[in-house]
This record gives sequence, C-alpha cells and structure tokens, in this order.
Amino acid sequence: MDILEILQKYWGHKAFRPLQEDIINSVLQGNDTLALLPTGGGKSVCFQVPALACEGLCLVVSPLIALMKDQVEHLKNKNIPAAAIFSGMNKYEIEITLNQAVYGKIKFLYVSPERLKTDIFIAHLQQMKLGLIAIDEAHCISQWGYDFRPPYLEIAEIRKYHPQAPVIALTATATQEVIKDICHKLSFKENHQIFRKSFERKNLSYVVFHEEDKMGRLLRLMQNVKGSGLVYVRNRRRTQEIAEYLKSKGYAAGFYHAGLSSKERDYRQQLWMTGQTPVMVATNAFGMGIDKDNVRFVVHLDLPESPEAYFQEAGRGGRDEKLAYAVILCNEADIANLKKQLDEAFPDLKYLKNIYQAVGNYFQVPVGSGQDSVFDFDLKDFCRNYNFNTLQTFNALRFLEKEGYFLLPEKEESTSKIYIPLNKEQLYVFQVENKRFDDFLKLLLRSYGGLFTGFVTIQEKELAKRIGSTEESVTKVLEQLEKYQVIIYQKRSEKPQLIFTRNRLPVENVAINEALYKQLKTSAEQRIQAMVNYVSSNEKCRSLLLLEYFGEQNAEKCGHCDICLAEKKSQRNEELKKQQSELQSKILLLLQEEPLTQRELIGQLGILHEKFALELVQQMLDAGLLKRIENMKLTVVS
Repeated sequence: MDILEILQKYWGHKAFRPLQEDIINSVLQGNDTLALLPTGGGKSVCFQVPALACEGLCLVVSPLIALMKDQVEHLKNKNIPAAAIFSGMNKYEIEITLNQAVYGKIKFLYVSPERLKTDIFIAHLQQMKLGLIAIDEAHCISQWGYDFRPPYLEIAEIRKYHPQAPVIALTATATQEVIKDICHKLSFKENHQIFRKSFERKNLSYVVFHEEDKMGRLLRLMQNVKGSGLVYVRNRRRTQEIAEYLKSKGYAAGFYHAGLSSKERDYRQQLWMTGQTPVMVATNAFGMGIDKDNVRFVVHLDLPESPEAYFQEAGRGGRDEKLAYAVILCNEADIANLKKQLDEAFPDLKYLKNIYQAVGNYFQVPVGSGQDSVFDFDLKDFCRNYNFNTLQTFNALRFLEKEGYFLLPEKEESTSKIYIPLNKEQLYVFQVENKRFDDFLKLLLRSYGGLFTGFVTIQEKELAKRIGSTEESVTKVLEQLEKYQVIIYQKRSEKPQLIFTRNRLPVENVAINEALYKQLKTSAEQRIQAMVNYVSSNEKCRSLLLLEYFGEQNAEKCGHCDICLAEKKSQRNEELKKQQSELQSKILLLLQEEPLTQRELIGQLGILHEKFALELVQQMLDAGLLKRIENMKLTVVS
C-alpha cells in the first residue's frame, strides 16, 4: 500500500498538507529527518504514515503522558495496534507491553524518555524488529531549548541497537541554535534532511494592548470577536475567578488547570470542543494535542515565559485558515513579574540541596536506599511542613529531576486496571476451589475482554451496580484476589507522585551541574527578554518579530497585526494630508485668477473630488483663507 492509500484509508484525506509528503518520502528513503511544523501542522502523520508503509515497529519517544495516551487512542480507533509505556506503570504492565512489541503484536510503541535507559527496556529493545524511531517534541533534547529534558539525551544511545532504523525528530518551535543541537544530540547521519514549514500564519492577527483594565478590554474584545476562544493565565485560582466573571457577564465560559481530576478535565475539554462552553480560561496545561479548528481568539492575560510557548499557544487559533486573533494584554507590572519569576525559577544551588535533604526526611528514606521507591507527593503539605516557597520548591524539584535524583511523573489518569496472570485452566481451578469468588470472576470475564493478555481499564462503580453492592466492597474483593495472586490490581490514584531514581545520598555528596544550571538560566533570561521586546515593540510587525526569532529573515509584513494596522492608518493620514495640501493649493490658484461659485469651483476640480473639496472649502472658510462675496462666489482673502 502506498502512502496516499494509507492516508486515505486511515485518515480519510485524499492529499497531504504542505511538506508532509516530502518528509514522509525522506523517512522512507532511510534518511534521518528533522521536521519543523507549526502547531496544528500535522506532525503525527509525518511518522505514522511511513511507519505503516514499512515493516517493523515504530518507537515513539514523547515527554507528555496525556499526548501519548491521546495518540494511542486515536490509532486504536483506526484499528492500528498501539501501546504506551510511561512513568507510573507497574512492572507487570510494562513487561506485557514490551513483550507485545517484541512479538509484533503492536505497530506503535510510545515511551517516555525516562524508559530508554532502564535494563528491562534495553533487553527487550534488542529483540524488537524496529523500523523507525520517532522523537516528538524534539526541542526537549537541546539545552538551548525552552523545555530541556535530560532523559532525551539517552535517545542517541539506543541507536546502536538498531543502526539501520532512521530517526525522525519533530517539533513545532525551534530556533536555529536548537535545530543544530537536535541534529547533533540525536547523532543524525551526514545525509540527514531538514524540512521547515514557515512559521508564518497569514490568517492570525497578532495584537498587543498595554492595558490596566484587562477585564474591560477582554469583554470588549469578546463582544467584537464572536466564536470560540481561549484565555490563558498563569495561575490556577485565576482560571476559575475569570471564568466566573465572564459567566456573570453572560458568556458561557469554563476553566481548566492541572489540579482538576482527570475526569473533570476530560469533561471540561469535551464541553469546549463541542462548543457548549465556547470560551475556556486555562493555564498552559490546556491545549496540547487538541485540534479544534474554529478558535477565533486566543488571549493571554499574563505574559508567556518565552516566544516558543507563546507561538504554540497562540497557534491554537485559526486552524481553519479563517481570521483569528492572538492578543496579549499586558502592563508594566507584568514585565516586572516575568523577570521576578525568573529568580523563582532558578533558586540558588544551596536551596536545591536543602530541598533534596528535606525530601529524603519527609519520606523517611534512609541514606543509601530508596532507589525506584514511589511516593504520593503533596507539594503544598511538603512546603508547609518545611516552610518552603511553593513555586521555588517546585522549580528546585524540577532541576533535581534534570540532574537525575527524582522523577516527577505527569499526573496520571484516574483509572483502575486489572490483569489476570494465570491461564484459563489455572483460573478455573481457583474458581472451583474458592466458590465465594466464582460469581465475581465470571462477572469480570463477561464485562471485560483481554484480561489474560494485558491490563484492562475497569470501573469499580459500574461493577458494584451490576452485583448490587458498593464500590468499597468491590475494591475489597479485588484486593483479596490480588493477595491470592489471581489478578494484578492497579488502583486508580489522583495524587501526584515522586520517584527516587537512585539511592538517597548524603547531602554533601549531591552534585549539581553548576555550568548547566547557569546555561539554562542564561537561556531563560534570553527568552524572557525576547518576550519583553515583543510586547514592548511599537514599530516592527509582530509577525516579523516572531518569525525572525525562529530564524526566518526574509518574511514580509503581515499587514494585519496592531503595528501594521497603525502603520497603514498613519500612511493613510499622511496621504490624506498630501492630497489635502495639493487640493488646497489648486483651490487657491483657481480663486486667485477669478472668484467662483462652489459649483463652478467643483466643476474645474473634477467631480471625483467633490465631497473632499466641499469639506476642504468649508475648512478654508473657517480658517479665514477664503471668503464669500456677492452672488455667493468664493475668493481668496488677501
């Protein structure tokens, strides 16, 4: 099956978007390939289509659990076998999924970068028939990128096990420096190809308002721009406050942030996607992987921390190629706050060691032990306990994660799963010998398929309804069956987790890469300054400012950002003044020769200038340049 047939069969499209076909053909020719496509540019098709066109497994490395799960679900809905492995899964679930990859039961295996260096993964990787390696969010590999993830540096190491498998790296945002770094860190071969679609969004109008009354301006904008929209803020509490304010003004608005339960996040996202709540007020936790084409405005009430983050979030507007607005509402306090946040994002190195020591004490992990230990982690309680600043502590933990001491997995979906490790004959023997579990096990087998081959998502509440019992009773039975080793029960959890990736060290032995720390801080400072320059500029086209940041030097002005519109207005005013001056001189010249009535004057000026000339004559009369004499004729005041 050729690539167009694959596209039509699984995606229902008759043609590729710009650059997609070139990228796919490069991969199929065996080239290492870097694809830079803006948000909504169809990056996933660029590796999914060639993977389906060639033999072997496609290994996809992605840092976002939610995005991995979303893509796996989409592939399964197309009857394409896919699975994901990420932090937080238990060893049985991981082993089952890896065995499916080894035995060719799945076509796509999504993994978080942390998985790449584990012994169990490497052992199975060597047995896989690997056709393609895809690296999503590839900017994460660069220390100059806005979202550096050290585990990404392990990717090049796995290439030695499958040297013939080409690598495709994909990202929506990367500067020239980051592009070079990606190719180097992924050990791209000499004949590698780079495909870059222009980041220009011709239908997106970029606007910056320097505004103290942000809510008043937001309401006026929403009155003038009808349709679905996104309003981004940096604070979870403010998402709810602003959504409630908008609702009080008659707008159907919802709010979204990472602190909500997964069920609630899914519900709110669905309401927005279907247009039931057209406006979503959210933190940057919202939007990744969401493809809604009719978003008419994206408003930032707080300054984004980088042009990369802003470009991605603003790019969620106007994917239907119709006019949309990307608006930043800011003031001097916002610029000061952004610079203050930089200091909170990079606490001093002594603070990092204090946090490391406190985490070990908080979980009572003895020095020399703790590797692979998983703990439910309440950041607020931890900070209260030790009187730490919450934001500084979070950023310190993230850097300790980059240094390889801890892992802070993305918040896991709230679902329970079970797996039956016995074969059918062994299960039957257990049922015969343990009659009290027989009915319940039969219910499980009737309700869910695939229990013998892998972990299956279950709903305790639904099972309780079917047997006329309580959810607590069902949970208790499942826990008892696990004790008998009949099932493996992975109970849902809403709590964030912290994982020790190595044994706890004495605090004096905790090594911090000071050079990397300073480099990351310098990069962050440069991105913040670029953002400040963007909102402070009142001379250069906003689109050009963004495009030049990403290395596009020969682009044209967009013509419809606030700067371009102001420039056009100024040009129109200048042109008007010029026309006015020229026409005024002509009027004076004609009337110096002889007095004329207005009708006679207009006749000599030409009918095309009639309205403009009449207004100008009145202005000249008011200014005392002309006067009326007998028979209502006009003449020059001497």
